Amino acid sequence: MTELAERFQQLLPHLLGTPALAVLLTLIAYFLSLGIFRRLGQPAWCPPVLLAAVLLAALLMLLAIDYRDYQQGADWLTFLLGPATVALGVPLYQQFHHIRALWRPILITIPLAATVAALYALVIAWALGASGEVLASLAPKSVTAPIAIGINEQIGGSVSLLMGSLLATGVLASLFVEWLARWLGVSDDRLIGLTLGINGHAIGTVRAFEISAIAGAFSSLGMGLTGVFTALLLPFALTTLGVI
Repeated sequence: MTELAERFQQLLPHLLGTPALAVLLTLIAYFLSLGIFRRLGQPAWCPPVLLAAVLLAALLMLLAIDYRDYQQGADWLTFLLGPATVALGVPLYQQFHHIRALWRPILITIPLAATVAALYALVIAWALGASGEVLASLAPKSVTAPIAIGINEQIGGSVSLLMGSLLATGVLASLFVEWLARWLGVSDDRLIGLTLGINGHAIGTVRAFEISAIAGAFSSLGMGLTGVFTALLLPFALTTLGVI
């Protein structure tokens, strides 16, 4: 084992120069998390993406790999988030007849919900004395990652803090939206799915597809429209208010 570890340490600098190691570690963490998720009974409070993040952090620490080296190798995986998000247009198209019947309340709801999602995070962080960089990083927390990263680049936030806030928001939204729906007696998959998409972005959308195809389609719609609305107005609003 000692000899094997020494050989790995010798190969590590060469592996870090390619995406191979980052991709391998990401896949190992994800598939292990899927197995753990199933053994736990697929709880909403502990989705595979959260488990994978924890496992990946443990692997990087165990192998003494700097996060910046890992991030550089995993950049192309981040790029694939864009096509993956666009692919959600397929179930959206399949359920379009349901969406078309509710286009008016949807168009009224999205701007209000997206504004509140950004506003409460900014107000809480500002009240706690957060810096401008922290405020800029938290503002797009309810937007799907490809769009949120683009917004973050415009307003000068921290990508690491943004990704952490995206993960926390998606997990908590998936948990509390379903809990609130049961508490309020809401059983309409369209409403639950739209709420998950607006508040929980991609993680919420994954959970919505586990509920039903209709919930997944409405979640995709909510996620997409929230992203577009936020990308168009958030940088302008933060600049106008002097936050950035």
